[in-house]
Amino acid sequence: MSLIVSTIFGALLLSGPARAQANVFDPGWTMQPGQSVLNFQSVKNRVIVETGSFASLRGKITATGDVTIEIPLESVDTKVDLRNVRMRFMFFESFKYPTATVTAKLDPAMLADLPKVRRKLMDIPVVLDLHGVRRQLETQAIVTLLSENSVAVSTSVPISVAVEDFGLTDGMEKLTEASGFEILPSAFVSFDFVFSRDGTAGLPDAAVIRQEVSLRNSAVELEGNLDYDACKGRFEILSRTGNIYFGSGSASLQSDSLPLLNQVVDIVSRCPGMTIEVGGHTDADGGAAANLTLSEARARSVTEHLVSAGVDARRIRSVGYGEASPVAPNDTTRNKAKNRRIEFAVVER
Repeated sequence: MSLIVSTIFGALLLSGPARAQANVFDPGWTMQPGQSVLNFQSVKNRVIVETGSFASLRGKITATGDVTIEIPLESVDTKVDLRNVRMRFMFFESFKYPTATVTAKLDPAMLADLPKVRRKLMDIPVVLDLHGVRRQLETQAIVTLLSENSVAVSTSVPISVAVEDFGLTDGMEKLTEASGFEILPSAFVSFDFVFSRDGTAGLPDAAVIRQEVSLRNSAVELEGNLDYDACKGRFEILSRTGNIYFGSGSASLQSDSLPLLNQVVDIVSRCPGMTIEVGGHTDADGGAAANLTLSEARARSVTEHLVSAGVDARRIRSVGYGEASPVAPNDTTRNKAKNRRIEFAVVER
């Protein structure tokens, strides 16, 4: 992700000698999303390497050298629909943290000789804001002047990003449980960004940018109805997120449950003709009868929220299972938390 910062430098380089003596950032630079890529590699079971990317990217360098790169996490693209959904809901929790942002401040003097050398290796400090955590990173980037008004910035070596550094350990564990694969707790990021000087030929307008992204983007959740398999898979994934919260011993929904429940409402609305079960589950603490009553009340509370948000009550079944269907042994605090859950399932087409 630090690669984004490098991009900025590339943009600086683009300006010709006359501009370099003045302000290389003037009047500003804009990323070309159709020509820019951001890839990441993950390692499963120690030997299986998988590559993913982000289908949507936005970037800007201001005339004063302030760089901002935005990565919409909803656009994560692994080339497999349900794997994309797992990454969004389980790992990135994009319903709470929709965008990763990279910022940097560039010094025009560092790129003053780019019009002459054309290609330059640079160390670039950046700040990555991901999953609610801000950390400073450094990376090496290659800046290549393509023309007076365009520049490419790319990684010289992949950048290692540790999931622990950004509070993503729980998400990694959810992915591991869902996939059945051991996953290395870090990703290796590479990028190749192209920036164009604002106001110059070849910079597409907003409509063209959207079209470019749409044509190559199989990842972003599109509008419209979903088929049975897509609905079934999404509800299984939503059930594993663990992002629906109640007070201890209570059936009252907490406000931090709303981002995920808003996604549930959206998906239910796009699965017409299907009946959805909302199932409540508890851990084994306390009596079985009390746990059954609590699970029923919690499922009912979620159902009432969905109905109040516009879901047809006839399409929702509310069921409580108490402690009867654990997904983990009731032997640790962490495992008990896994058993206290709300599950969603398609029960009828």
